[in-house]
Amino acid sequence: MKRFFVLFLLVFPLASAVPQETALQGFEHWTAAELGRVGQALSVGAASDPHHIAVKQLADFPNEAFLLAHREADGQVEWHETQIDIFFVQSGSATLVVGGTYLNGETVAPHERRNGTIQGGTRQKLSTGDIVRIPARIPHQVLLEGAHEFTYLVVKVKGY
Repeated sequence: MKRFFVLFLLVFPLASAVPQETALQGFEHWTAAELGRVGQALSVGAASDPHHIAVKQLADFPNEAFLLAHREADGQVEWHETQIDIFFVQSGSATLVVGGTYLNGETVAPHERRNGTIQGGTRQKLSTGDIVRIPARIPHQVLLEGAHEFTYLVVKVKGY
């Protein structure tokens, strides 16, 4: 009995230290299957959008936001003063034009510009599984160039 009591005193603190099954604040998990279902739903939305894009915000945190985007046509030139974009290509292919000189852009929201053109810039082919990081204050544009669709997870890192 004495051994049992000593063993109990040794094991009880370990057992009480095991984490309880509670939701962790800020924890998110999206499965490939979930992203696939959302991507399919976005393809329906993109077909009826004038710019042939549909976006679903998955989460918005103080320092970053997560979005799933589906394109069926070329995107507009974008420029973010205070955010970094990180793309995780889910399906399809596209060409990313990045850098160069941004001409004739329009302010569409605080710290955000759209439209216009990129003079120069680097062209980078993107395919399923690719990851790309676009720094703040760098113009960029997604071009489909003959591809029919392009779906990508975007992580917007805020505060730059």
